[in-house]
Amino acid sequence: MNRILLVEDHERLAALISKQLNTAGIAVDVFEKIDTAWSAFQQIDYQAMVLDRGLPDGEGLSLLKRIRVAGNTIPCLILTARDALHDRVEGLDTGADDYLTKPFAMDELVARVRALLRRPAESIVLAPTFKDITIKPDISMMYCGAESISLAPAELQIMMLLVRKEGNVVRRSALEGAGWGLSEAVTPNALDVALHRLRRKLKAIDSRLELVNMRNSGYALR
Repeated sequence: MNRILLVEDHERLAALISKQLNTAGIAVDVFEKIDTAWSAFQQIDYQAMVLDRGLPDGEGLSLLKRIRVAGNTIPCLILTARDALHDRVEGLDTGADDYLTKPFAMDELVARVRALLRRPAESIVLAPTFKDITIKPDISMMYCGAESISLAPAELQIMMLLVRKEGNVVRRSALEGAGWGLSEAVTPNALDVALHRLRRKLKAIDSRLELVNMRNSGYALR
């Protein structure tokens, strides 16, 4: 399951969007302000972003500008009630990949998000691979050669982040954010349980990789 960042201050609309995307197998973290969304973006490896323009603390495009200046190419869909041509052009020129005006059909939004997730970009790989491991998020499976094993939702997100980091250390907080998002309460040992299961699953498919605890730093595949 891919995880996207949704920045939308209309509570009911955000809930409807989250429900539809979750049904389509896409996890969503929802934020209503630019500052909190930026903080989440720096902690989580999101695969796409859906961004409203009119937010309580400013223009949504300012968040997109900040992300693009930082060199990140995350696919972005702009949501807005502004349907004038110059508004659409401004959004696309700022770095948006797609534009959807309100009101819109939920089926169309889901289809557009799926299209973003299929686009080749530095920040997105639909089947990330590292060494002898390949993750296929659309079917929640991990492969090593001819061997395969299923992954629970949190395990999938954690493993995708570790694989994308290609052996680099990932902080514990980042792994928790990947597995459960920033808005979901996590029990103190939830990550330890998930990592234990992932270690067993790596062994079960005969991977040469190990999930290593780098003391006082985080975790990495080595």
